[in-house]
Amino acid sequence: LQHYFIQSNLRKAIMLQSRLMKLSQVSLSRCKHSLPSLPYEYHALEPVVNREIMEIHHSKHHATYVNNLNSTAEKLEAAVAEGNVSAVIGLHGALKFNGGGHINHSIFWKNLSPNGGGIPSGPILAAIEGEFGTFEAFKAKMSAATVGIQGSGWGWLGVNPDNKRLQIATCANQDPLQATTGLTPLLGIDVWEHAYYLQYKNVRPDYVKSIWDIVNWEDVAERYQQALS
Repeated sequence: LQHYFIQSNLRKAIMLQSRLMKLSQVSLSRCKHSLPSLPYEYHALEPVVNREIMEIHHSKHHATYVNNLNSTAEKLEAAVAEGNVSAVIGLHGALKFNGGGHINHSIFWKNLSPNGGGIPSGPILAAIEGEFGTFEAFKAKMSAATVGIQGSGWGWLGVNPDNKRLQIATCANQDPLQATTGLTPLLGIDVWEHAYYLQYKNVRPDYVKSIWDIVNWEDVAERYQQALS
């Protein structure tokens, strides 16, 4: 049982590290994760999300996840080199939290656009209607799931890689969707209070209702096509 537990945690750590490599800048000596630039200005998503929230969210919160991830990665590299399995397992929580925070936010920024909102078109709309009946029914179901998260976390639309069907899921804290559930992430809604509290106070439903007006359906559609290939 102990051997299974160790192997399971090592597999999770390797899977998460593999996903993080796609978000990394690689030097000759080692992997170094970096804060991605936003594809728009901090004020661009107003009035849905104001400048102050965006600037703090990106330059402070996301930056902290990146810095802590790099620190954890260095410790993990040393633990693996030493063959210290206990230390590797002990770093799993920090790797999941900070690595998940980096993965989730890197998707989130691209999921939003000042030119977003409305109804998607093409294969992604067909898939949504095929799975949920109507686009409005999908929005209502994902909104309810996201608003209902206890504490902090994320609401997600993802693709099941086995049957290629869409699924709505929620993840606690910064748990990354793919490493946690196996689903390929398409659209994420951040409901940590730092994502909305300065503007929406404790009224999470209003924030979730408003964020649909800035969803970048072109980005979601592109992720869907990649998930099918």
